Amino acid sequence: MFRPARKTRRWLTAAAAFAVAVAGLGTVPAASAADAPQWQRLTPPLSTPWTKDVSPSNALPDYPRPQLTRDKWQNLNGVWEFAKAAPGEAAPIGKTLGERILVPYPVESALSGIMRHETNMWYRRTFEVPKNWQIGKGQRLQLHFQAVDYDATVIVNGKTVARHTGGYDAFSVDVTNALTTAKTQEIVVGVADPNDQGGQPIGKQRQPGDGIFYTPSSGIWQTVWMEPVATAYIDRLDVTPDVASGSVTVNALVGGPVKQRVEATAYDHGRPVGRVSGDANKPLKLKVDRPHLWSPDDPFLYDLRVKLSGGDEVGSYFGIRSISVGKTADGKQRMLLNGKFVMQVGPLDQGFWPDGIYTAPTDAALKFDLEQEKALGFNMVRKHIKVEPDRWYYYADKLGLLVWQDMPAMKDDVEPSAASRVNYESEMKRMIDQHRSFPSIVTWVPFNEGWGDYEVGRIADEVKSWDPSRLVNAESGVNCCRSEPDSGRGDIYDDHTYTGPGTPVQTGTRAAVDGEYGGLGLKVAGHEFDAAGSFAYEMEPDSATLTRRYGELQQRLLLVAQRCGVSAGVYTQTTDVEKEVNGFFTYDRQVQKMDFAAVRAANLAVIKGATGTPVSGPSVPAGTPGIDGIAAYPFDENAGTTAADSVGDHDATLVGGASWTEGKSGSALAVNGSGQYADTGASLVNTEGSYSAAAWVKFNAVGDGFQTIVSQDGDNTSAFFLQYSGQDHRLAMSFVGTRALAPAAPEANRWYHVVGVRDAASGTLKLYVDGQLAATKSVCLGDASTGHTVIGRGKYGGGPVDYLNGAVDQVHVYDRALSDADVSALYSSGK
Repeated sequence: MFRPARKTRRWLTAAAAFAVAVAGLGTVPAASAADAPQWQRLTPPLSTPWTKDVSPSNALPDYPRPQLTRDKWQNLNGVWEFAKAAPGEAAPIGKTLGERILVPYPVESALSGIMRHETNMWYRRTFEVPKNWQIGKGQRLQLHFQAVDYDATVIVNGKTVARHTGGYDAFSVDVTNALTTAKTQEIVVGVADPNDQGGQPIGKQRQPGDGIFYTPSSGIWQTVWMEPVATAYIDRLDVTPDVASGSVTVNALVGGPVKQRVEATAYDHGRPVGRVSGDANKPLKLKVDRPHLWSPDDPFLYDLRVKLSGGDEVGSYFGIRSISVGKTADGKQRMLLNGKFVMQVGPLDQGFWPDGIYTAPTDAALKFDLEQEKALGFNMVRKHIKVEPDRWYYYADKLGLLVWQDMPAMKDDVEPSAASRVNYESEMKRMIDQHRSFPSIVTWVPFNEGWGDYEVGRIADEVKSWDPSRLVNAESGVNCCRSEPDSGRGDIYDDHTYTGPGTPVQTGTRAAVDGEYGGLGLKVAGHEFDAAGSFAYEMEPDSATLTRRYGELQQRLLLVAQRCGVSAGVYTQTTDVEKEVNGFFTYDRQVQKMDFAAVRAANLAVIKGATGTPVSGPSVPAGTPGIDGIAAYPFDENAGTTAADSVGDHDATLVGGASWTEGKSGSALAVNGSGQYADTGASLVNTEGSYSAAAWVKFNAVGDGFQTIVSQDGDNTSAFFLQYSGQDHRLAMSFVGTRALAPAAPEANRWYHVVGVRDAASGTLKLYVDGQLAATKSVCLGDASTGHTVIGRGKYGGGPVDYLNGAVDQVHVYDRALSDADVSALYSSGK
């Protein structure tokens, strides 16, 4: 989501400033957490339908790793001891800690029972190993942490057994050699989380949260569990489908003695349909009899059993599908599923909860969001700057939802250090490796809107080399915010436009997508995280209006898909999140904010109507000839509050105390950048067609603020801006999300002749400065607008913005696209 700002530089701090001093190695008599004071659920800002279901006996008890299953396992979620820690202090081996936390809910969450941020913290509990697991007698004990944010040190019976950094990937450790002969064993976990004061990936977490950034989730936030494994065991399964050959490649990565044979068998409802055997740790091609392809309309999954010669056996599953980019019948590059174009329509899904923050309160809650997205007619979901528990992807696989998986970003306004970059790529590689077998995931998104981005082209190539079977969206929102200039790499060009949707054009062999748009808001009393701070990109007064506006945006998305070749649209968003109130649901999932039947119908219409076949566009009228235009404002009155239209009948009214000054020729309109402008009282041009606007302008000052010379009001935002872009320090002809920018910055107190041209036939925006073509930008469609053409301000977010501070003279408006010769003649005329 948009949040422009400059980057500063920060080094990756050692969360490891929290160094663990381990004392008293060996057998430790540890108190049981069960004997300690009771955990208490605290009151969250909002309660979800599942808040009350969470308890020490119901703290995400479900099997956490659905793609690699064994029968024997034990969940270690529940009440643990907890204490705030200081950097460098000794680990509390054998010591009862003073607070109780419910694992795996983050320390900041109400469900944890702590509900405050801590940078350094201790967790402690005891456990017993079932005797029938035969640990030490041909079996080893694996301890698993599905996710801990950020720097975790694991100590078992006083022995440090693991150190892991990374808040979004799972890690495991063999703790067999740390076990004692005692019945009760002890785990102590030290966690350090610098959050936004470090250089690590943090996604949307901020301390404190505000705006489009949210409350952090520190410490253990996914399931902790253990299982017995054989001395030689399957540590990871990589399954990659190949539709062309009707097969999957199975690579069983083995821990322990490596010389193992492996046998993999695929099943269709219990019936074997393919088998392969060979050496472990090598890719094996498993041919499937009459392959049944996976798709959103038919999310068919095969079961998989994999055995090692050493005795280990695991269960898994897979889907057979392909994802690629290729030309459709209309000659446009599009995303293809199983070789065919399927328009991907889905929501931005951020995965935050008011009671558990990063952690869904229950498995039913985790599944709920996906079930609702499917019920709303979506066939895709963008998992935004967060990595979910494996069960979330399992449900996406089962329900039939294509997933775009973002890499959690580093801090948005920080230039990443060399150490941070190395760490970022390491964490991203682990994220991809741990999720490469989920058939629902079709796209990797390394960067978003420039947040912590660097060497975008190289990173896109690197991600593609790690996983050639999926698409790479090099930078979602490359058109906006802090993004580096488009690298041209990856498989996708991704546009963010609010409220949009935008009209990105294809470049080279890449598909074009609307990676974010929408953000329509509605406040629901009693269901807001912070009523005083609630915001959206466009706020609606009621559910009916919100539903109508959503339908209009989806109609626009269909038009963009048909005429511009866009392959996908991602609407912001599934639920409200903290202060953002632009969800289909309120943040607590208690209220449906739109007519869901209408939403489903609108979504299905887009998917059905976008076929990739040729669609003819409207004809573009020739327009009025000559260089005078359909309206012209010489501003030669030098007095009064009306500026005459010298060629038409749309005299302009001076607003807010706008006055007169010496002009380029005669007098000119003078405005002070604060509420002053001229209103023509009419919608002078059809902004879905071709048009032009020209003016002489002199700025009193140029800086970081935007200043609009000429624009035309839409319902929420100007349809175009002939402007000075304070973000770029350039003159520009702009649509929201797209700017044709002059190559050099203008100077204050100097007259410039500026012409903006929209050519609907060629799909371009052009900017001319002092009679010369300065910039051209491809834009497929223009936005409809019926508001007034105004001089000296713009409109954004439903209100006036970007007032001009300076003087403007000789304004002309045209109902056609001026040519180079027209602009040159106009400039030479001095008009």
